[in-house]
Amino acid sequence: MRFYLFIAISGCLALASCNQTPLTIYGPKTAVQVIKDGQTVTDSIDYTLPNFQFTDQDGNAVDSNTIKGKIFVADFFFTSCPSICPKMMKEMDAVYTKYKSNKDILILSYSIDPVRDSVPRLKKYERKLGFESSKWHLLTGNKDSIYNLADKYLVSAAEDPDAPGGHIHSGNFILVDKHRRIRGYYNGVDEVSVQKLMDDMDVLLQEKE
Repeated sequence: MRFYLFIAISGCLALASCNQTPLTIYGPKTAVQVIKDGQTVTDSIDYTLPNFQFTDQDGNAVDSNTIKGKIFVADFFFTSCPSICPKMMKEMDAVYTKYKSNKDILILSYSIDPVRDSVPRLKKYERKLGFESSKWHLLTGNKDSIYNLADKYLVSAAEDPDAPGGHIHSGNFILVDKHRRIRGYYNGVDEVSVQKLMDDMDVLLQEKE
């Protein structure tokens, strides 16, 4: 009886896996003209993140080549953040811990206070959190470039003298696939939402190219 119950459960799980709903692709689509069957028709292409280059806590350049062929999770923070960042980093550490041995996964955390968040300061922050820099990059660079990139991620990041720490930013974790397409937004201070992120990461790891 137990054997048949195991088979039934296994079959249901396999069916659920086969019927997994594909993750949404976020962002505006771009209309393009293409030739199909000898006719010019309007098609659309998915929104993708632009090229970028910043510097991580080891002083290494991290750019579009770094993430080529990778699934990654991105967020925006700053080391002196007195509000949501410590909780976000705790939740991101759960993501790091689960996937630290997976060669197809990276984490990119962009500082929105690059004036103060120098390379040495980011390295100190990494040592405080205790993770491996080759898997989780803390990024600094030109302030305007970072803020512009936040816009491309479709999230907020700005200076605000009235906000705690002088900055405001989204608390979302952003899931990006191997083609630089945004596939999900998750509340970075909510454990349930972060678990959903990891579930969706597992779906992306099984997604066919």
